[in-house]
Amino acid sequence: MKPVAHLGVGIGWRPEIAEAVERLPGLDWVEVVAENICPGHLPASLTRLLERGVRVVPHGVSLGLGGADRPDAGKLAALGERAVALGAPLVTEHIAYVRTSSPALEAGHLLPVPRTREALDVLCENVRIAQDALPVPLALENIAALFPWPGDELTEARFLTELVERTGVRLLIDVANLHTNRVNRGEDPAAVLDAIPLEALAYVHVAGGVERGGVWHDTHAHPVPEVVLDVLAQLRARVEPAGVLLERDDDFPPEGELAGELRAIRDVLTGRPVPPAPALRAASAGGSASAGRPRARAASDASGPAPDAVAVPQTDADAVEDRAGVPETVTDSLRTRLGLQQAALLSALVAGTPVPEGFDRQRIRVQARALAAKRASVVAKVAPELPALLGGGDAYRTAFLGYARGRPMRAGYRRDALDFAEHLLIRGLPADPAARRRLTAWWRERAGARPPRRVVRWARALVARAA
Repeated sequence: MKPVAHLGVGIGWRPEIAEAVERLPGLDWVEVVAENICPGHLPASLTRLLERGVRVVPHGVSLGLGGADRPDAGKLAALGERAVALGAPLVTEHIAYVRTSSPALEAGHLLPVPRTREALDVLCENVRIAQDALPVPLALENIAALFPWPGDELTEARFLTELVERTGVRLLIDVANLHTNRVNRGEDPAAVLDAIPLEALAYVHVAGGVERGGVWHDTHAHPVPEVVLDVLAQLRARVEPAGVLLERDDDFPPEGELAGELRAIRDVLTGRPVPPAPALRAASAGGSASAGRPRARAASDASGPAPDAVAVPQTDADAVEDRAGVPETVTDSLRTRLGLQQAALLSALVAGTPVPEGFDRQRIRVQARALAAKRASVVAKVAPELPALLGGGDAYRTAFLGYARGRPMRAGYRRDALDFAEHLLIRGLPADPAARRRLTAWWRERAGARPPRRVVRWARALVARAA
């Protein structure tokens, strides 16, 4: 096993809090969303952090390694380019799928993969492809989910363990996601932590969320609750993580609150008492969990790597023995079967098609609403003029959710914003002529084309109604 450098305590860098991040006391490192930066034009704030010696790790969200398709070579090259530009010791991604190719659908979100042998085979081959293409080691994150797949053959812990054993990939464990899955899927965080290979741990995520109607939403827009810090304490009792990172993506609090959350994380890492399993169960409102096991070993009793390094699995090139007996290729028919399953689910979530047999229909409706709301929020961020042009946030949201119903995102959020504006113009909206002229000018400037003429708008409207 090879060591990775000690990271310490860090925070997710976001443009909205860039200046505050630079001022946070004792900051050891930051993580950036890989798709949101350009290697040749790094934000000045990130450049200053790098000059100070603060490590920066790129965190990808668009590879979709759990999908049925092989990883896109262009996306892999882009992720590797960002790792080199930032001098990062590793890159991270997710155990999730985010799109399907037949039909072409985008989730705009991280969706769970079925925990079956076939899905694991596909994931392992995709991970090996990514490892071979990337210039630095790869770590993969467990995701939060609102629902399970029917017919799962493996537990979360077994799925993660076999993934590590077969590929040598590192793990990024999100303790907030462990709590989310306790509430939403009845999975005990302590049992997961006891069963996964913690020697493969690269680092840890901590984030906030909120419970609504018995469902935990991993929002990254709320303070970190005590119950999530309790799960971090459970992990810390078993292993000393090389790094822990606070994630915050929306509704950013004052700088002092961010600093306070980082202090709370440090308190856990330096000896916060680990709550007994009954306390953990009580803290998880609406969740079901079995009793956690006793501490594997106290931090003071830990033996192994020095504090500035943590043991991790060997890289892909060194993991040949771990792959003995594992198929090196996955058949196209296997990928097709998985692709059909994932497409049926994604279509139900974003295009309004029937929910596949075996899924909890109520949970799928909750997920579909959450995806539409997230889509509306992100489009408003990438095109902030739209809410103003449509008369405010409420009017924008109502109009966008009406547009999104049955209209999947085609090619990212910027294209979605243009499609939304065109959708309104085709229907002669907004009703106010002056607002419609302003929206037309906005659309024309960004789309590089004239808005559809009246006869074209009329024809498109007829087609849309027929559909």
